[in-house]
Amino acid sequence: MSSEKIEIPEDMQSSLVPEILSLDSKINFRCHKNISCYNQCCKQADITLTAYDIVRMKQHFGIDSSEFLKKYTVPFEMDSHGTPGVKMRTDDNSVCIHMTEEGCGIYENRPSACRYYGLGVMSRRDQGSSEDYYVYFRNKEDICKGWDEEDAETTVAEYRKDQGLEVYDEYNREWMQLILKKKSAGYSIGKPSEMSMQLFFMASYDLDRFKRFITSPAFSKVYLLKEEELEKITSNDVELMIFGYIFMRHVLFGEESIPMVENAYEKRYEERKEIIEMRRKVEIAEYEKKQEELKREALRIDEERLDDGHDADSCHGDSCKT
Repeated sequence: MSSEKIEIPEDMQSSLVPEILSLDSKINFRCHKNISCYNQCCKQADITLTAYDIVRMKQHFGIDSSEFLKKYTVPFEMDSHGTPGVKMRTDDNSVCIHMTEEGCGIYENRPSACRYYGLGVMSRRDQGSSEDYYVYFRNKEDICKGWDEEDAETTVAEYRKDQGLEVYDEYNREWMQLILKKKSAGYSIGKPSEMSMQLFFMASYDLDRFKRFITSPAFSKVYLLKEEELEKITSNDVELMIFGYIFMRHVLFGEESIPMVENAYEKRYEERKEIIEMRRKVEIAEYEKKQEELKREALRIDEERLDDGHDADSCHGDSCKT
């Protein structure tokens, strides 16, 4: 497996060596305070955060998830569907705001991407298989001298253990499976609604708000959770995060993973019929407005071309230049 080749996405080819590594693969890499490039990676930070990253970091600062997201992250879209992601906030020069002269200011609770630095990792699923697994790559960035260290041989498994990645990978795995499932199979109902994306954001990143949601009367009108189960989920951030994964599978992919109140959707619709219909009309109006704007823009471009004497229908050969 260690010599298998794989096609690497174009935007990653500059630093990832296209060779799959297994846990037993040997690498020669070491990062330490005396290395000449120490802290350089933190000065060019572009860190995408996972659900478990946020749990650890918000606990580190002793704040709730909403405050953490506002203070320490920036949102971005992970794909063409608009699936929400969050990145670590940096200063105006792309320097990580947690970096100090001594190194990382949150080292014990640093994100998994920082822990993996030196390696690339992604979740992979073979065609025709329902099982996914992690694959690893050498991530040789020009600024990094860790690959030039002597007597630094280790294995991928040993490196992961030294960096405390085993627990991160355990808790990130199902979240990565959700992302992989979306990419490979799509959503059960086509392009996701704005509400679905808000739920994804809340259940992935803003767990304290998610906790308030699942303990609200609106949630209990639709979903059936035993009192002791709800107590277990809401009293522990990791349990809450794991339930968030289950909830997202239920909402985004139509998996019946959470027991529901009989005829809950029908009752909920009747209660909110006017609001739902109003939202539908607003969405239709916004779509029609957008289409009208596109038509006007197309007409404007055509008129400008006509004013310049560029009539595409009457141009022949070299007589008309675009």
